[in-house]
Amino acid sequence: MPNARDVVSIVLPRRAVIPDEVKMERFRRAPELGPALLFFSGGTAMRDTARALTEYTHNAIHIMTPFDSGGSSAALRRSFNMPAVGDIRARIMALADQSVKGNPEIYSLFSHRLAGDQRREAPLRELASLCAGRHPLIRAVPDPMRKIIRTTLMQFVERMPEDFVLAGASIGNLVLAGGYLTQRRHLDSVIFLYSRLVEARGIVRPVANAVGHLAVRLASGEVIVGQHAFTGKEGRPVSSPIEEIWITRSLDEAAPITVGIRPKLRDLIVKADLVCYPFGSFYSSLIANLLPRGVGRAVAAAPCPKIFMPNLGADPELAGHTLRDQTERLLRHLARDGVRERDVLQALVVDSDESAYPGGIPSAWLRARGIRVVRTSLVSPESFPHACPRLVCRALLSLV
Repeated sequence: MPNARDVVSIVLPRRAVIPDEVKMERFRRAPELGPALLFFSGGTAMRDTARALTEYTHNAIHIMTPFDSGGSSAALRRSFNMPAVGDIRARIMALADQSVKGNPEIYSLFSHRLAGDQRREAPLRELASLCAGRHPLIRAVPDPMRKIIRTTLMQFVERMPEDFVLAGASIGNLVLAGGYLTQRRHLDSVIFLYSRLVEARGIVRPVANAVGHLAVRLASGEVIVGQHAFTGKEGRPVSSPIEEIWITRSLDEAAPITVGIRPKLRDLIVKADLVCYPFGSFYSSLIANLLPRGVGRAVAAAPCPKIFMPNLGADPELAGHTLRDQTERLLRHLARDGVRERDVLQALVVDSDESAYPGGIPSAWLRARGIRVVRTSLVSPESFPHACPRLVCRALLSLV
């Protein structure tokens, strides 16, 4: 494997055609042979794009952050000191082949949440009905998938603390947690099993098999520990711009810890046909995936185009950030491993309407760093003001 400093930067075609209809038709005809587009993505912002991409390739790679601390994963993390699995479960289901018998039923089951009654009796009864195979949602799933899911769910119940909060819990999260706890606390094997179970048309991996949380320092000097406390989704938005982000051991301490990527993940990154830093929650989804040591060096070693597709919609985490600020932060975290900027980012893919980007497109600043700006239509009348999944797929696939 070449040293990252010896890798020659990939230069995108000067006149890339977007969309490249010839490429699109070739990929559409044989998606099982499609390119390995790799995304450092997190939650729901990329879900519809991930699903749309399966029409053209079944080989996309979705690197997910396991450091979230909100939503239905929060109770699991508190009780079992485990990584967050909610976004991983959602991405697997977004990639599931809905044409296969049983998969739509599994999708419905995994998306179901237990009764929101704070009294323990109602959700506990519903969970018992699922484990016993009496619940309509589990009865609709054909064997052997039903048996595998029931067994894993029962394994979770056996380990569930008496004070565990079941109200509103996602069944898919409970199943993944049961698998994690019985597979020597390794996420990869559980993800592989359930990806095969629903015939996911793509690869989903956590950026690290580590238990950690996110912390940020604001421009005001305030330190906030916990992803749920600074995203602006479960509480008030941050009071001043985010300046730094790091991984901590728990929600009770702010000291940074070092987390590294595994060799298997490095190999996935190096073999990618295109690396995309996509839209979504900028710090808790994108930058969080770049924090583990080794990510920047693996990206630099990949002989493929590296693309940043910045947010079009409002992101509470980006309060006070221009597009130049975002690109600087992205480069800073990627270059921590001692690699050259040109080897980790070659282009920004932006919508033709540049008014959507705070501070405008810093063209001269980007040009001085050898970073191209690729302008194309990313917003449809139906998706406005957000990016259209179909247009995003066509733009990225045309650059492979």
